[in-house]
Amino acid sequence: MTDPNAVCNSLQVQAFSTADVAEQIRATPGWTQHYQQMSPGHFAGLVRYLDLQGVEIYEEHMNTRVEQNFSAPQGSLSFCFDRSDNALYVLNGESRNIWITPENYQEIAVVFGPEFVQRNSLDIARLEGLFMAPLNSQQNALFCRWLSSTLTRLSQTFDPPTRETLTQQLLDDCLFILDNACVCLDQGALQRRASERAIMKRVGEWAADTPEEHLNLLELSLVAGVSLRQLQHAFKTYTGMAPTQWLRLRRLNSARRELLSRTPTQTTVAEVAMHWSFWHLGRFSSSYRALFKELPSDTLKRASAVPVNGRGRR
Repeated sequence: MTDPNAVCNSLQVQAFSTADVAEQIRATPGWTQHYQQMSPGHFAGLVRYLDLQGVEIYEEHMNTRVEQNFSAPQGSLSFCFDRSDNALYVLNGESRNIWITPENYQEIAVVFGPEFVQRNSLDIARLEGLFMAPLNSQQNALFCRWLSSTLTRLSQTFDPPTRETLTQQLLDDCLFILDNACVCLDQGALQRRASERAIMKRVGEWAADTPEEHLNLLELSLVAGVSLRQLQHAFKTYTGMAPTQWLRLRRLNSARRELLSRTPTQTTVAEVAMHWSFWHLGRFSSSYRALFKELPSDTLKRASAVPVNGRGRR
């Protein structure tokens, strides 16, 4: 694994292998983001990162389903390509959302930083209504493959293109793909998704601002400001699961974070379980093992040995 403290030049690709969602966050700098594991298995992730001094390229792989609660950097314009459905999602500094990735998720993103946006007079306000909408274009998949192969080539070549040439090409290509995708937009579907996204944004803001607080289903609908039926529909669209399941997985992730932050002399599995409203210890251990592929007691035993790796991030 690359030394995260190493100073890289503008065309040096850094790669980070991760074994926990917390490491995945630290390996991808620049955004405000909260991850939670949402499907069973030992987490394995990979991040490749290229800093072009004002423009950044990220490639991210994760094997389990992961809840991503994120907000884009202020003043930035980000083009995120979801390789599971080849959709483009455009984000600005106000974008804040919550969703759950599929298993074996792959994403590649180009982030134009605030100084680059200002220097190139990019009027982000003109894109209002497009942020976080799934934008489909025939060029999406081809552009993703080119970006991925570019990262591979730059990690191997001694004769890279200039930073200025690559950043200009990235800007031109992203705007071209955006223009082609907008032609195919279904305005009715876009409005419905915007309404559902507003619901999930309110849920996401609560989850990010109070990551260790837990609610019941009716309290969550109050946070979202909608009826229970509307909440269920928005969750189905954005996460593929019921809100009750999401709340339970959230509590399991919170319990894991607590176990990793304590030692056997400071707490017990039973105390942590009850703190997160798991009142049947056997069922808690079974659910925990099903999700994380280890017993909570094993997590607590090795907590003091967990390394702190990576960078700051999203």
